[in-house]
Amino acid sequence: MGEAVAAVAALAVESDAVAVSGAGSAAPTVLVRYFAAAAEVAGREQELLPAVASVGQLKSVLVERYGDAMARVLASGSFLVDGVVSREDSRSPGTRVDVLPPFAGG
Repeated sequence: MGEAVAAVAALAVESDAVAVSGAGSAAPTVLVRYFAAAAEVAGREQELLPAVASVGQLKSVLVERYGDAMARVLASGSFLVDGVVSREDSRSPGTRVDVLPPFAGG
């Protein structure tokens, strides 16, 4: 499992070229990127969402937006928060969160 998470983390860091443009003083946002089953459920690979205080709050937002299917992905998946694996709901989401599905294998 560690190798798969590390591989996705490396891919996430390498593909971090997302242009976000806006005028004036925009509200804080978090870039949420979805991989595999999470992308399938969300129907997209990434989106900008209003910033929240914690990963737990982000989970709530995602379940509200995408329903039970996303809840199942989040229950067994994990997050990369600014490139660091996190399963702690109290952690600040930073500026980028990657939603990773559960990984199988060894």
